[in-house]
Amino acid sequence: MIIIFIRSTLTFIILLIVMRLMGKRQIGEMQPFELVITLLIAELACIPMSDISVPLIYGIAAILAVFVIHQTLSLLDRSGRILKRVISGKPSIVLNKDGVDFNELRKNNMDVEDLIESMRSAGYFSLDDLDYAIFESNGKLSAMEKKTERETRTSLPVLLVCEGKAIHNNLELIGWDMQKLLSTVKKHGAKNFKNVGVMTIDGNGKIYFQNENEKYETFSVKLKEGLNW
Repeated sequence: MIIIFIRSTLTFIILLIVMRLMGKRQIGEMQPFELVITLLIAELACIPMSDISVPLIYGIAAILAVFVIHQTLSLLDRSGRILKRVISGKPSIVLNKDGVDFNELRKNNMDVEDLIESMRSAGYFSLDDLDYAIFESNGKLSAMEKKTERETRTSLPVLLVCEGKAIHNNLELIGWDMQKLLSTVKKHGAKNFKNVGVMTIDGNGKIYFQNENEKYETFSVKLKEGLNW
């Protein structure tokens, strides 16, 4: 028991030193390779702490080896733009003044719902609150708000169509049926739902509508009285 306690304490001290040497960003906003290295170090640290048959020096040597790999990759990451893109990736503009860039979303294995969720985390609740939304290489969302003041909303916008698929629960929420939705999208240039990239509506009846690979538009419809969400 005492031996395990001592080995765990020494391993903790080594890990603390290594993590501090890796820099503050290692604890906060990590690049993909930094996350992999952090997980690997955690796994390597468990072995000498719990298995006394493994010499402690083996575990320390493995942790230090991973630290050397981290420093090497960090150096390469700063040495030029091409290597930086290969190692860490590049920022991805997923929303611009024309609307959602669905190709960029798919390159990042994301959909419109993921984008809206990230926007809400950043304090934006409607797609037309922003001129630009950028997913940085570390996964953080950066946003450029429109210069005009955001409208006062009585409720959060909800998705009606997400990349060609109607959201039935939200249709019931606003008192619409599939026929009403279909007639609305046809009025705005879509033959069917498959052509619609995203469509949202807020409590004031304001709709954000975008066909795939086309500029978005906003318009208003009249909702039934007494609706509340």
